[in-house]
Amino acid sequence: MKTLEHRQRPTLLAVMGDPCGIGPEVLLKALVRRPPQARVVAIGSMRALEMAAEVSGLHIALRKVAGVAHAVGGAGLLEVIEPDALPAAVVMPARVSAECGRAVVGWRNLAAELASRGEVDAIVQGPIHVESIAAATGVAQVPPLPGVVQSHLLLVAGRLRVVHLSDHIPLRDALDRVKRDAVFTLMQQTHEALRRWGVARPSIAVAGLNPHCKGPEDGAELAPAVLAARQQGMNAVGPLPPDSVFARCAAGEFDCALALYHDQGHIAVKTLRSEDSCAIVLGEPSLRVSVAHGTAFDIAGKGVADADGMASALHHAASLAAGRGFPAGVALP
Repeated sequence: MKTLEHRQRPTLLAVMGDPCGIGPEVLLKALVRRPPQARVVAIGSMRALEMAAEVSGLHIALRKVAGVAHAVGGAGLLEVIEPDALPAAVVMPARVSAECGRAVVGWRNLAAELASRGEVDAIVQGPIHVESIAAATGVAQVPPLPGVVQSHLLLVAGRLRVVHLSDHIPLRDALDRVKRDAVFTLMQQTHEALRRWGVARPSIAVAGLNPHCKGPEDGAELAPAVLAARQQGMNAVGPLPPDSVFARCAAGEFDCALALYHDQGHIAVKTLRSEDSCAIVLGEPSLRVSVAHGTAFDIAGKGVADADGMASALHHAASLAAGRGFPAGVALP
């Protein structure tokens, strides 16, 4: 049984992301400048973290541990699980590396395993590089975690929350997924997740597919899905014009908007406030929160990366895992 102190300060496992990107840097900056109300253990490359601390001028002690149970915590200390040390030659800024891609896949899988065993309360995912993973796996996409059939991204930017029916697939393929059953299932999944995270009666707005919702899919697929959700007791509305629904959600009229494809939702979030946005993954057995940005190879290793996105991910993971609900703004000073 978890103690009150543990519930108030949950354990987060931070997967630092690709060692050659900005993941190690933004993780350390976020922990030093705006630490979450949680115990944080990292998994990744000690060398990459040491390089990030040096280039950023950060004063934080790094200590390698064999596992979460061996981490004791402490101010100014980050304990790191490093399953297999990467060769120094491959941990170089802005380098596409099969070794790093393979390591990242392993770190993610280990994090999921530790979460499934209850050793950590949530996972925080740093930015990963698809090309490095493809170099390691031969597949040009990020592999799903073990046992996960389908997941959906819920992007958070302040009061705007947008869940995506589909993500990294071509638009022509995304249109084929706009079906009544799929939309209804995602509304149900989002409703349950929001309630679990402290929203008593979530209001969910479904964006239309076509301009002004004037198209065959809006009437034949989306409207029936919303009606079915309402008949099940969900507070669902739509389809609503996609050119205004996200602004209405950001203003607090709805708790979440459902976007039908990647850019429909991502453009709204990143136009509003990309710096401190983060992504929560629905459809996985454990809570996983990710940064909403990439590895930024163009600035990797320069010590200039903005850590607001990682700070947001850490604070959201800590707050949701502890049952405190969605946090207020968490941008770095």
